[in-house]
Amino acid sequence: MIDSDIIWHQATVTRERRSQQNGHRSAVLWFTGLSGAGKSTLAHSVEEKLYQLGCRTIVLDGDNVRHGLCGDLAFTDNDRKENLRRIGEVSKLFIDAGVLTLTAFISPFQEDREKIRNLMPNGDFIEIFVECSIKVCARRDVKGLYKRAKSGEIANFTGISSLYEAPKDAELVIKTDDKTLEESVDEVMNILYDRGIVVNENQS
Repeated sequence: MIDSDIIWHQATVTRERRSQQNGHRSAVLWFTGLSGAGKSTLAHSVEEKLYQLGCRTIVLDGDNVRHGLCGDLAFTDNDRKENLRRIGEVSKLFIDAGVLTLTAFISPFQEDREKIRNLMPNGDFIEIFVECSIKVCARRDVKGLYKRAKSGEIANFTGISSLYEAPKDAELVIKTDDKTLEESVDEVMNILYDRGIVVNENQS
């Protein structure tokens, strides 16, 4: 079999039809930031809010996908790039399925995040920089990863022995070291309301 034998099959149930049935548009909310910044906590809390509104959602979490989809990958720069490439492709499929997809990944490199953004139709990728100081991240670290990274036990640890490139043009920056979880959720919901992705029932 050669590449020309592989053909994309167009669905009869389109993204537009799914959006009409769901009562909301699909999009990717890409939460990026250091380990311990609060990405997963925020993503799941936003999902809970969306679920209460009747939205179709899924959270793709960095730890969870490494149990299966990306279980064969390590934490070298190349493996991290492949990890994110796979997540980007899966997220694109979820967009077509009409699902609001919330991803929580350190995703340290600007180039990789831009590649994923470019996979999506314009406006469907919302980059959310969950900003938090290393000091606060380390204090929150129940796994003890920062301590182990500083001692040299863990190599290629983002923020300690591996670079994190902060987003230059994120759609939203949330500083979780000086905001409550509720305030952070409200900021994410507001951008979804403002873009017409989700209907604000308080204003309908």
